[in-house]
Amino acid sequence: MNLSIVIPLLDEEESIPELHHWIAGVMRSNGYLYEIIFIDDGSEDNSWTLIEELAKENHEVKGIRFLENFGKSQALHAGFAIAEGDVIITMDADLQDNPEEIPELYQMIVNDGYDLVSGWKRKRYDSKIVKNLPSKLFNLAARKTSGLKLHDFNCGLKAYKNVVVKNIEVTGEMHRYIPVLVKNAGFSKIGEKVVLHQARKYGVTKFGMERFTRGFLDLITISFLSRFGKRPMHFFGTWGAIILFVGIGFALYLGIDKLFINPTGRLITERPQFYISLTAMILGTQFFVAGFLGELILRNKKETKNYIIKEQTNI
Repeated sequence: MNLSIVIPLLDEEESIPELHHWIAGVMRSNGYLYEIIFIDDGSEDNSWTLIEELAKENHEVKGIRFLENFGKSQALHAGFAIAEGDVIITMDADLQDNPEEIPELYQMIVNDGYDLVSGWKRKRYDSKIVKNLPSKLFNLAARKTSGLKLHDFNCGLKAYKNVVVKNIEVTGEMHRYIPVLVKNAGFSKIGEKVVLHQARKYGVTKFGMERFTRGFLDLITISFLSRFGKRPMHFFGTWGAIILFVGIGFALYLGIDKLFINPTGRLITERPQFYISLTAMILGTQFFVAGFLGELILRNKKETKNYIIKEQTNI
């Protein structure tokens, strides 16, 4: 199979038939063997009914339905798990991503040897305040922290080698930073392609203002994991040693002062340095313990998939 098209969606009943027809036309005109995997992320409209009908009429269409809204990251992860194509394409279901871009993305993976090609919506038709400005801030921060020179980390239209999607875990809300996850997994050839962006034709965006806070928190998380995810003791051990050194230093100072300099002065427990020393030694020890636990968890980690799937069709 040449291509797997993975499409997460939420309440997109108006777009699904048109998007399927558009993708199928592009696939037929290029002679690709393909599958389209729709992941219904807890829709409350008729999206799943339409997916079932398409799956009955077309053996290329597959569907997964979540019990409730788990988020785009979990939807992508579920789609990646069952995708069989040599090249995996992800795109949104709102018709803002153009399927005509797929052949060139496919060629960049197959012929040019890229592990991941990320779309770049150079010209956007979203609200400048609600989407464009926050997106630029996210991308700037992601470039600085990850070292990847991409303009649009969160573009829904991307192409991957099959082996790439089988070796990354997209959890939480990390779909915004999939290129960073791919880099952290050891895949180094990551490219970018300017793609057409279209105005939303049906419905409204499903992302609210809360995504800004979540996006920056996820960026902090992924920055930490990028640097210390495989060696947690390097972070916790370093800070533990520094804090413990401060605590021991204060303790030595108090002991020397009481024994040799001012033996008739205040009790050690009446001095603020005593509490600073005690607190620092406790915190330093806890940091060391956290580092050891992180190393143990890392060495005994087993992959789990714990999202809930309500129904599957044509799989």
